[in-house]
Amino acid sequence: MSMGTTLTRRGVLAGGLAFTFAFTAGENVAAQADAGPLNAYVGIAPDGTITIQAPAPEMGQGTNTALPLIVAEELDADWEKVRIETAPVRAAYDSPIFRSQFVVASLSVRGYWMPLRMAGAQARRVLLDAVAARWGVPVEQLSTEPSTVVHAASGRRMSYGEVASFARAPATLPEITPAALKPVSAFRLIGRDVARFDVPAKARGQTLFAIDVRRPGMLHATVARSPGLGARPLSHNGAALLQRPGITHVLPLDQGVAIVGERVEAVLAARRELTVQWSPGEGAAHDSEAALASYLEDVRDATKAGVQVVRTGEPEQALAGAAHVHSAEFTSDYVYHGQMEPLTCVASVTEGGAEIWAGTQWPSLVRDEAARILGIPAERVTVHMLTMGGGFGRRATIDYAVEAVQVARAVGRPVKVMATREDDMANAHVRPMTAHRIEVGLDAAGRITAWRHRLASDLVVPQLYGRARLEAQRGVDHIVTYHANVAQYDVPATLTLHLYREHGVRTAPWRGIGAGPNAFAVEAVVDDLARQSQTDPLAYRLALLRDARARAVVEAVGAMAEWSRAREGTHLGIGFAKLGLPQLGEALAATVAEVAVDAASGRLRVLRLWCAADVGLAVQPRNAMRQIESSLLWGVSSALTERLTLRDGAVQQSNFTDYEMLRAPETPEVQLRLVGGGEVPLPVAELGLGTVAPAISNAVLAATGKRLSALPFTPERVRAALAG
Repeated sequence: MSMGTTLTRRGVLAGGLAFTFAFTAGENVAAQADAGPLNAYVGIAPDGTITIQAPAPEMGQGTNTALPLIVAEELDADWEKVRIETAPVRAAYDSPIFRSQFVVASLSVRGYWMPLRMAGAQARRVLLDAVAARWGVPVEQLSTEPSTVVHAASGRRMSYGEVASFARAPATLPEITPAALKPVSAFRLIGRDVARFDVPAKARGQTLFAIDVRRPGMLHATVARSPGLGARPLSHNGAALLQRPGITHVLPLDQGVAIVGERVEAVLAARRELTVQWSPGEGAAHDSEAALASYLEDVRDATKAGVQVVRTGEPEQALAGAAHVHSAEFTSDYVYHGQMEPLTCVASVTEGGAEIWAGTQWPSLVRDEAARILGIPAERVTVHMLTMGGGFGRRATIDYAVEAVQVARAVGRPVKVMATREDDMANAHVRPMTAHRIEVGLDAAGRITAWRHRLASDLVVPQLYGRARLEAQRGVDHIVTYHANVAQYDVPATLTLHLYREHGVRTAPWRGIGAGPNAFAVEAVVDDLARQSQTDPLAYRLALLRDARARAVVEAVGAMAEWSRAREGTHLGIGFAKLGLPQLGEALAATVAEVAVDAASGRLRVLRLWCAADVGLAVQPRNAMRQIESSLLWGVSSALTERLTLRDGAVQQSNFTDYEMLRAPETPEVQLRLVGGGEVPLPVAELGLGTVAPAISNAVLAATGKRLSALPFTPERVRAALAG
């Protein structure tokens, strides 16, 4: 393992001690599946203040507390003396998983886990070495208490601040192996509920979001984006708009038209009067309902080839020889991210470089794209990583930041580019709609012998990562196809095929990625099979699940919900889902929904949710539970009402008036329990979402004997299913 040291302005506090830790993919780190470069900075001032850099973007999930907490644990820091700073956008702070500062798929804590522990342990060892030299004692005789070095034999004690007043980081930092880290049993910060770093500022209205940024001489702008991929502005009425007071520029962009002015009110008023003639884009004729019907045709046509995602055993042979084949079909519509803060970015471009203020899930890409657009080295682009007012995958795409850089360059002044809700929804980067056909082979005793899942959808990977990434993955879109398998269940032969058509629709990861529609289809079929075998659905799962962790969450949620107790007027359904990467570990969750069905109106009321989750080692248990609760409610919203439709390439919804989301009166009571445990934290923030839609649909099946198979479960669809 190679190491180096660099003193930085951020790291040196009032003449204190600063550390820089440079990790390479050494053997010990690679053994943890966390290999990758990461620099973690720790600064200690003579007054004892410890400054820790938070390397990942914050969008409400609590990473700017959890990640510094990991460093502080191994440093043995007094948490009351810790100050947290948002790290700059530099390669030193790249996620070991993504090799970039990038927040997606609930992998920040899991990805930074080992490198940040090592960074804290190295800083602690430097302190110990410095005190050992000062006192003339073997370093092995020293120990630490919170922010204090202790020599038990003589009773001497020295605070970290005192050490910082004379110690200097060595040219070669001490090597730390995973074996030298604290055992989990010795943790005093991790696993406890410490206060989140970001809450006080949010409560006082002091948190800086991109929409709050003001720069001297700043203009305001908004962009009318093209209705589909590839469409270009051919003409517009910008000349007339320039006659309006306060409007300074109307600029054609690659796929949009920007209106720029001195005041945001003038810009938004001009936007309402803007008319644009667009060239035909890739999705100009796209009709989502017709396309979904074509997807169903694709999954029904067994001769139509698809990309192989998962294969175990000999599924075709097993299906051909099955005593009985159960088949079922499911669909899901496009959905919108619905982040609360409008998409906003401030950019300033000068001869010296560029400065950008943005709430983004991918600040490294913002820096690199800005450098590419401007033709300058990335080192001349400064990105201020701001808190996001919601991301959910939408801010993993950076179109709004690119537009800000382009407009700022064109007008020669700082510019704040902000999207209206109507423009954001009209140009939504959607979760793809899907169609599924699942065929399950059963033997004469009713045991599963084969499982084939044909999934049709748009693609996400090419739009997020580029076409080369899809090709490198042999055509597998891991975002769309996540959870489209039954690895958790004891099925000897399985096949998942992905059939896709590209419609020129902007797509993006959406909370839980593929787990929303895919777990719905899988878990609904499991309930169908339980019903056919006249077995209780919870008991059926317990018999089918492969491992003890999965059985534990199902057993726990059954006990929480009092599964066997009869209800009056309501029924229960269950769903199971996982989240993570198999090579890094997957979190597990099971949810029971209590649902009331109004057959006349077709309205469903989800009264209660019970959820049991195994997230491994919970760095902050209370925060983990709140994140899972959030994902459960997000799941209810997307299951019951959320739906985007396109006609002639245009989104038909315009705002939250006609794109319905879960509201307070419809919000169910949620009871949540963390079960299991472990040595490593597993993904949290999206975990519950995939369990909710199947739990609701399975509850309706229990109540009525009818299957809801199309997401969302709108009243019209419920009435049609009950009538059928």
